[in-house]
Amino acid sequence: METNRQKKIAGVIQQDLAEVISKFLREAGQTGVIVSVTKVRVTPDLLQAKAYLSVFPVAHAVALVAELNEIKNKIKHEIAQLTKHQMRRMPDLLFFNDDSLEYIDSIERAFKGEDNPLKNPDLLNKRKNN
Repeated sequence: METNRQKKIAGVIQQDLAEVISKFLREAGQTGVIVSVTKVRVTPDLLQAKAYLSVFPVAHAVALVAELNEIKNKIKHEIAQLTKHQMRRMPDLLFFNDDSLEYIDSIERAFKGEDNPLKNPDLLNKRKNN
């Protein structure tokens, strides 16, 4: 159960994180990539913040999340500058790929019958013989 304090800090980080990431993408010259911060979860001790990112197009998601994790200290510093009057200590950041939209899309395709494994057996995972 999240406390109100955790929720408030997560909200502040989520809003500022979206701005900092879009600034980073502009500076890196990555046009055509859209990133949205879908959720931020802060641990009860307020020392870590897990940020879930939805990236479009999906092909760039894994590489972009890995790149953001490499420069997370720089991002943390920029957010700390933006929130210095709201928080005493900035939590450490961890970035994760939020693939829930892909999952929802696959469920919709399954309901519509587009991904029918009876018509296309390659969709099913191959069984391993032991």
